[in-house]
Amino acid sequence: MDNWKNQLFFGDNLDILRSGRIPVVSVDLVYLDPPFNSNATYNILFAEKSGEKSAAQITAFEDTWHWGEEAMAAYDDAMKLGAPRLADLLQALRAFLGANDMMAYLTMMAVRLVELHRVLKPTGSLYLHCDSTASHYLKLILDAIFGTKYFRNEIIWQRTRVAKKQSNFWGKVHDIIFLYTKSDDALFNKQYLTHPETYVKSHYNYIEEETGRRFGLWDFTQKGEGPSRKFGEKEISPPKGKHWIWSQERIDNAMKENRIIFTRSGMPRLKRYLDDSKGEYIQDIWTEIFDVNAVAKERLGYPTQKPEALLERIIQASSNEGDVVLDPFCGCGTTITVAERLKRRWIGIDITHLAIALIKKRLHDAFGDDLAPYEVIGEPVNAAEAEALAREEGKRHEFEYWALGLVDAFPAQDKKKGADKGVDGVIYFKDDASGLHKKVIVQVKSGHVSSTIVRDLKGALDREKAQIGALLTLKPPTKPMKEEAAAAGFYVPEQFPDYRFPRIQILTIADLFAGKKLDYPQWAAPETFKKAARRRKGPTDKEKQGQLDM
Repeated sequence: MDNWKNQLFFGDNLDILRSGRIPVVSVDLVYLDPPFNSNATYNILFAEKSGEKSAAQITAFEDTWHWGEEAMAAYDDAMKLGAPRLADLLQALRAFLGANDMMAYLTMMAVRLVELHRVLKPTGSLYLHCDSTASHYLKLILDAIFGTKYFRNEIIWQRTRVAKKQSNFWGKVHDIIFLYTKSDDALFNKQYLTHPETYVKSHYNYIEEETGRRFGLWDFTQKGEGPSRKFGEKEISPPKGKHWIWSQERIDNAMKENRIIFTRSGMPRLKRYLDDSKGEYIQDIWTEIFDVNAVAKERLGYPTQKPEALLERIIQASSNEGDVVLDPFCGCGTTITVAERLKRRWIGIDITHLAIALIKKRLHDAFGDDLAPYEVIGEPVNAAEAEALAREEGKRHEFEYWALGLVDAFPAQDKKKGADKGVDGVIYFKDDASGLHKKVIVQVKSGHVSSTIVRDLKGALDREKAQIGALLTLKPPTKPMKEEAAAAGFYVPEQFPDYRFPRIQILTIADLFAGKKLDYPQWAAPETFKKAARRRKGPTDKEKQGQLDM
């Protein structure tokens, strides 16, 4: 694949799309699952920021899309993009919805969709994954940007089999995926499912004695009058009001190949072998792909994780090997993991360091040495850049998430919910036969440090019943800090008394860049992020034939 390196960007996808790092008409397939939804559901009103309430009510989730300066700037941008249909639509939506969080979401999605349309190749496709909360508004925006002519499908994915018991009306069990193309020349590879056993028994109900091959007989007439055709020496007219769907030449060839059989009444039927069938052509309602539930093997613990089978279907349908797949809200990295396995080139973008850390681990767990070269763009690569991130207004928590990723620690809690009580992150491990988890608690400090911080970490160590405490700092530790840490002693695993691990460990960001690591029982793989299953790259033989083994 020439000198291409796959790319994982940290940052706002709008900034990255506008930066020129992703060239115009360079992407074959875009899949996006924009994060309107978060962790807990609320019934919210479309409320003007003045406090005035609207009568319209939707079910939505608390998220980061709010009407404020950023949304207003995006709205102004949309008015200046030279897309009059989009500008007219957004003005109408604002008049209808008001200046609220839903309008902020739609405006900020609109300017991003304009940029995604710009980087798509003429043969490219875009799949937008959403739910009923905003799907009707998003389709209008897509129509304005792509044109109604290039709307191809509204795919219904049944993501769950059982609705919540508290549902008052029909259970909500599906998501919506809109498919738009850039032009009439868009690539599309039809996808098929293996025929159900009941279908095989009812439609391929004969066995050829000479070969043992299973086959069925099909009528090949359609409505509409048509002429007779010759079948060998016989000239046979189609039933009244119908016509033979094949030309005389094609019928002649089928007769030579013994692919036409006559019924007792003398009517010809087409002989189709089961092993020649591609399967059942997939339509726009997908019911056989299951969501990533609590016991799914591929589950990584990311709240909006989508099943790999869903992305397999999309990527195989709308791209070929070597094509470029872009996910601008890549979350836990399902799109790029599947793209890597199917030998596509990929670009992922996410605005959180937590997601970037999870994706990097997932890729290396899944592919090991077989992982194609990729680069992470936007992460600090030295201590000076790390300090710049920590100093950036509003980015302190992002610095913490990034630093935790350096040691494979998972954030201890949502930073929005208040004080962290001296614990920013946690690493779990097992070092005995009990099956019980032990833990390392991690604290991140970007500013001034002193021995008081170490004493507080020792207190948190006892309170959390943790075995080891780690302090990650930008500034080098003072001599009293080192002494305080040394006084905490060692953790000694009961079943491995010859091993000793300092109970309090201090590492600077510079230490971590230099390759220094936390010292804890490494024979017990940390379970911060669930280990992704090992993946074999390249489609299976069945997938190469255009079938998905569901």
